[in-house]
Order: sequence, then C-alpha cells, then structure tokens
Amino acid sequence: MTDRASKTSTGKPCTEQVKGSVKEAIGKLTGDVRVEAEGRRQKAEETSRKGTGPRKD
Repeated sequence: MTDRASKTSTGKPCTEQVKGSVKEAIGKLTGDVRVEAEGRRQKAEETSRKGTGPRKD
C-alpha cells in the first residue's frame, strides 16, 4: 500500500488541482462556462507552479 501524500512535497498543489477539476466538471454538467473556465484556469495555474520552488535532493 502506498501513501499518496508522500508523492508530493505538500498537499496544497494536489488539492488545488482536484478543486480545479471539480469546478471544471461542475461547469460542464451545469452548462456554466464561467465555472468551467475557472476550473481549467485553476488546474493550469497549479500545474505551472508544480515545477517551481526549491529543489529537494
């Protein structure tokens, strides 16, 4: 059994990507393009941040 939390340096980026995915899905289901776009933006923002920060060797 693996610990998913140990795969990321902090839980925040992963959490923010999940929140973005949920917003995007809700926007698609309800037909709300604003919420869908906000979810896509949130996911993209966190994906771009993921590579930044101090390097841990």
